[in-house]
Amino acid sequence: MDAADAVTTPSRSGTTLSPFDAPKAPDVLAGLLRERILNGELAEGVALPAERDLVKQTQMSRATVREALRILEVQNLIRVKAGRAGGAFVQRPTTTSMASTVSMLIRGRRIKLVDLMETREALEPFCAELAARNRDDEDLAELERANDTISDTEASLEQFLQANLDWHVGVAVASHNELLIGLMTALSQAIYAGTKDAAFVDTEVRAVTEKAHRAITAAIRDRDARAASRRMRWHVHSYATAIAESNDREAVVVGE
Repeated sequence: MDAADAVTTPSRSGTTLSPFDAPKAPDVLAGLLRERILNGELAEGVALPAERDLVKQTQMSRATVREALRILEVQNLIRVKAGRAGGAFVQRPTTTSMASTVSMLIRGRRIKLVDLMETREALEPFCAELAARNRDDEDLAELERANDTISDTEASLEQFLQANLDWHVGVAVASHNELLIGLMTALSQAIYAGTKDAAFVDTEVRAVTEKAHRAITAAIRDRDARAASRRMRWHVHSYATAIAESNDREAVVVGE
């Protein structure tokens, strides 16, 4: 047999592949629609094509389209309205949806109260600084409304804690920074849940809280960013220290 009759066996690559998960069709469709919502191609308030039209356009099954829409609804990127004028309408992410996501993280990961307080110590002084720079008259009115309830000696524990939450979130709102507003809303709600203890929130704690809040509010009103930051840092650190020393509060897990 001469060389012309020889059969040449092609060489094979030694490359190996590992198993991988291929994205599911509903995730793919949800991802495409999500990107169009987030980049502004689909404006807030606009109605998505009807379900049957999405099926026709994408050549996907009705079940796939429904699951994709459900994913977007859970992510607060669309709202679904029933009825003749209903459908799936685009909505952009808000500080409320952000706060909800952070709150679920806090509860789902069983974050300890002491960790929440440390996070608040890192964020709130800067919130107060920005509030002093950016606040408007409406922001000040909200802070004063909360302060009035905090100073009311007849207010119940729940009313005091809610007013305290409103004030801290109000400082973040006065910063006019949407990320800080979302984070502080979630943190304050979790701290509210973790400090709902009449044995800790006594008359002295209420008085100290009122005094600190009034001083910080005054600095924000005067647009004194440095004083607002410094007073907030002292306030949240003192509160965190008091909680840590009260009945082993550092062990408290929010949501239990």
